[in-house]
Parts: sequence; structure tokens; C-alpha cells
Amino acid sequence: MEPFRISVAQDVLDDLRTRLVRTRFTAPSAPGWDAGADPDYLRSLVDYWANGFDWRAAEMRLNAYPQFTDRGQHFVHVRRDASRPPVLLAHGWPSSFIEMLPLTDLLEVDVVVPSLPGFLFSALPDRPLTRAAIAETFHTLMTETLGYERYFAFGGDIGGAASGWLATMYPHEVAGLHVIHGPFPADFDAAPITPEEQAFLDAEERYDEWDSGYSWIMSTRPDTIAAALADSPAGLAAWIIDKYRDWSDCGGDLESRFDRDTLCTILTLYWATESIGTSFRQYLDYPLNTPRPQITVPVAVTQSHEPGIENFPRSIAHRAASDIRQYSVPGRGGHFLAFEEPRLIADELRAFMQAVD
Repeated sequence: MEPFRISVAQDVLDDLRTRLVRTRFTAPSAPGWDAGADPDYLRSLVDYWANGFDWRAAEMRLNAYPQFTDRGQHFVHVRRDASRPPVLLAHGWPSSFIEMLPLTDLLEVDVVVPSLPGFLFSALPDRPLTRAAIAETFHTLMTETLGYERYFAFGGDIGGAASGWLATMYPHEVAGLHVIHGPFPADFDAAPITPEEQAFLDAEERYDEWDSGYSWIMSTRPDTIAAALADSPAGLAAWIIDKYRDWSDCGGDLESRFDRDTLCTILTLYWATESIGTSFRQYLDYPLNTPRPQITVPVAVTQSHEPGIENFPRSIAHRAASDIRQYSVPGRGGHFLAFEEPRLIADELRAFMQAVD
């Protein structure tokens, strides 16, 4: 385990600015964001990224958190109270470890925030990047690298799914699981699908038909789109902010949830690490995932408020997990809930950990 500090070379930043100021922007195909990233907003953000954003200040803020690498795995490790089980906070796509930092600031226990394999400073493993493989990497980090005997896991999106696998693969070490997307069962064979469940599944399918273009591209032609995004920072920005706006609980106003410095910090991290392509690997490898067994450890759900998932029936989570201790639907905070509503999540996570531990 080696200490790690973020230090982007100045020539990388100079090259980035040169590319930004020479960006060629597309004409809009539809008003505003109706056809994807709004070209007018993108132009404004790119101008700020090139001429107003202070990366070195952002770098200094990030380096205030103790960071390490071990076996190619990057993580933040904040020590606070070793007498209680720690918590692992796992992000998703197109996110990064910084999504979990506001939540980290509010917790009183030891906190571990890994970068997903293939994201930013974490290397890809030498095997398919399934949810189970991510879980195994995280468990090795928590037990072998850091020496914890028991721990809690929290996450959403990919991180939440990997945390679900942690709970099924290592039920004796995982004290509890807290997720922002209610877990899905491997199948619906145990009991007939209810009308509420069917309505949700139908609505989710309709939303996916509208929203899943990005996923199909990254699942089937990741190297093609990665070649464009790795060469154009404006293209990278468009690809990422489109999802931050769509999936967050921002009411169409992206900067009501993510200010420009935060957006530019995320974008610079992806750019400087050249990791947008490797972040797609878990999409390419998704068909290699196997059905996850039922979750038997204590579970808490704080349901996110985002398109396609906000009407998730609690009964589906009960099909997937046998011991749901806590379930709430706050009606605010989207796909990046830990960042959008860190105090809400801190309160719910704290209550869950205290009740279980």
C-alpha cells in the first residue's frame, strides 16, 4: 500500500487548454437539451474549463483527503473510529470517487472510497470486469490491504450492484448493505409479478428505449466512441454532462446540483487519466455477469429520485433481499444521491449502521 497524491503534469494541462480553445461546436439539432448536450451550454462550460477553472486549487482540495494505491487499486482512506466497523462507499458511472467525498465528511467512522477498476487512477484487472470481480477487488482492499474484519458497504449504480455481490459473497464480513437503487432479484419466479411491479417494469423498459443509446454504444463499440472522447475534451464533457443532467434530481438545471468547478474537476480527472475508455469495460463485459444469489445480510434502501427508477416497488427489493431493515423514499436526490443530498444519506446510513452494529 503506497500513499498517493494527484499531480497532473503541466504539459497535460497546457495541451488540454489548447484543445479546449480550439473546439469546433456542432449546431443544435433541437432546442436546448432535447437532442443531447445543449451546444450553447457546452460552449459556455468549455470556455469556463479553459479560462476560468483553477485545476491546481481543485487538485489541492482533493489531496486533502488521504489517498493510497494497492495492487493497482486507488482509494481514499479516512480514519476516524477504529472501534466500529468502517464503511466502503462505492460510486458508479459516469462518476468518480469525488461523488462520495461530501458524504465522507459527515461520517464518524472509518471511511474507504475506492475508484472503480478502470476508473481514473485504478487499473483494470486481468479478467472480465463483472460485478462479482469488482466485489472481490473491494473485499481484498477492505480485508487484506486495510485489515478490517467486518465492514458496511454503501453504493449506487455499478457500485451498488458490486456491493450487493459483496453481501452475497462475503456475508460474514459484510455487516450490512445500504443502496440507493433497490436490488433486483435474479428472477421473478418465486411469486407472480404484481400489477405494481409490472407497471414499473413496463415503464422502465419505455425509459430505456429512450435513454439507452449511450449504453448500447459503450457495450458494443466502446473503442470507437472512446477514440473520439479521448481526443476531444469537449466531446468528453458532452458525453458526461448529458448523463449528469438527465440522471440527477436537478429539474433540468444541471448547476443546481453540480457547480462548474465540480463538473470541471470530474472532467479533468477523466481527461488527465485517459480513463474514459477503460470506464466502459464493465459495459462490454456486462453479459458475463451471472445471476446474483439472494442477499441475506441486513439491507437499507434510500430510493433515489431519478428517471426510470423513482417508482421502484419495494416488493421487488424484498424479492432480492431477505432482511430489509430500513427503506425510505425521500423523493429528492437522483443517481448521484450521496453527492446531491449528502446529509440525507449520512443520517440514513448512520441510523442503519447503529441499528445493525
